Amino acid sequence: QVHVVESGGGLVQPGGSLRLSCTATGISFGIYSVGWHRQGPGKQRELVAYMTSTYRTNVLDSVKDRFTISRDNTKKMVYLQMNSLKPEDTAVYYCSTGGYRDRGYRPDYWGQGTQVTVSS
Repeated sequence: QVHVVESGGGLVQPGGSLRLSCTATGISFGIYSVGWHRQGPGKQRELVAYMTSTYRTNVLDSVKDRFTISRDNTKKMVYLQMNSLKPEDTAVYYCSTGGYRDRGYRPDYWGQGTQVTVSS
């Protein structure tokens, strides 16, 4: 059984930083692509960043200069480093694992999400 679990969310002031972590078990982690998504209040879920099994990355333009995705295959972990956070980054952040198919990242397994709130 596949388990995807996020951690690291919380309340942070504008301009602050957070690092989200995600572990995925029950799969051959190293051969999967991994991704982070978010869903803000009243908004649709959007793909924030993904990293393929060959370490190719793609990051949402609006956060490209502030967010960094990384992975540690030995620990089966995925990270999202978020800097210079803005109130509009407030959302539930979801981790996923999946594949790179049809010229895009396709998530197969999802975590439950972790809340990130950016507010003074």
